[in-house]
Amino acid sequence: MTHPSKPLDTLDHTHDPALRSWVPGTAGHADFPIQNLPLGIFSPPQGTPRAGVAIGDSILDLPALLSANLLSGAAGAAAEAATGTGLNALLALGAAPRRALRAALSELLSEGCTERGRIAPLLHEAAACTLHLPAQIGDYTDFYVGIHHAENIGKQFRPDNPLLPNYKHVPIGYHGRASSIRPSGTPVRRPHGQSRAPDAAEPSFGPSQRLDLELELGVWIGPGNELGTPIPIGEAQDHIAGYCLLNDWSARDIQAWEYQPLGPFLAKNFASTISPWIVTPEALAPFRVPQAARPAGDPTPLPYLLDAADQRGGAFDISLDVLLMTPGLRAAGLAPHRISTSNTRHMYWTMAQMVAHHASGGCNLQPGDFLGTGTISGPGRDACGSLVEATLGGKEPIRLASGEERRFLEDGDEIILRARGVREGFATVGFGECRAVILGAVA
Repeated sequence: MTHPSKPLDTLDHTHDPALRSWVPGTAGHADFPIQNLPLGIFSPPQGTPRAGVAIGDSILDLPALLSANLLSGAAGAAAEAATGTGLNALLALGAAPRRALRAALSELLSEGCTERGRIAPLLHEAAACTLHLPAQIGDYTDFYVGIHHAENIGKQFRPDNPLLPNYKHVPIGYHGRASSIRPSGTPVRRPHGQSRAPDAAEPSFGPSQRLDLELELGVWIGPGNELGTPIPIGEAQDHIAGYCLLNDWSARDIQAWEYQPLGPFLAKNFASTISPWIVTPEALAPFRVPQAARPAGDPTPLPYLLDAADQRGGAFDISLDVLLMTPGLRAAGLAPHRISTSNTRHMYWTMAQMVAHHASGGCNLQPGDFLGTGTISGPGRDACGSLVEATLGGKEPIRLASGEERRFLEDGDEIILRARGVREGFATVGFGECRAVILGAVA
């Protein structure tokens, strides 16, 4: 180890499962109990975008809470940084003000709070509000740390050697684009691109025929680093402000033709969908687990990627679900079809290792930068985070209760991602949905 370990998030009174909120409908809420309190940007009906906190089926207006003089000290400073139309300034403050804000919000929203009468008018019905991107994203980087996904994809091209030689030595990633990242609920237009059919002599240009989803977790960067100054692995957690769900849509036919030699381009840059709430590291503290032990024979990470505290608790136990709603299921009044259930424990590298590697060459991360984990699949067919895996490249379609079948996504299909931390003795903490419907390509 080249750097001393720093302790990770610890449990405190805000995680108490017995804690109850006076806000109606909060107890036992699948995503947003008082133990969560994620941050985002919302617009109330006929209102302008502003910072908010999800609590049950409501959103608390953070600037209004500050204007009512209900926040002070470090918590007030954190809320003051969140008075714009993006949370970048709040993310930049780091963990201490964020924790102070969380503690103050927990107290104000708990049963027995004497200020309930002043706070209740500052709550908005979430279903009536519009949710936006929670921060202005300067840069986006997509990693490839889901080892089962990497193996599944590799087997389709290299059955005898699915993983390339560098995979277990370095967190693989590429720089994407931030301009087409959209919040949950924004439709996704089927992209055009150049591809070449296996039996064709020449490529053609047209709508993608093999449109796919990718189940990922998003990582929001908080405080950045100076250009030319790496982030030590033992300090990488200090630069993470929170997490969300990410569907990094992929046009597999376009990607197969264009990705060599420089990697994904038009196959990925047409859209990415995220859940709109930033779930803080503090809220996820109960779900931290040791990083999975590497199989015998796997290389030990190089010193700049290895930290004792990160190995003891740098991974998360968060369940991940992928659901598909089709026009046929909708017309028949049927529930969405569950494509898979996976878990963040299937990541070969930790979030801290991703951040440390990203900055190891001197790249300057900035508040609001966004990282994707890459597709997180589990070891079985029922845990695939993409259709190209679940259908073996389209060879074995998924059959639905409506009588439909899917090899890849069709127009009118909707993908819904969900994520929840569940642990006995603690309240369930969720991320909210990450969903989008596919629209037909532009004529």
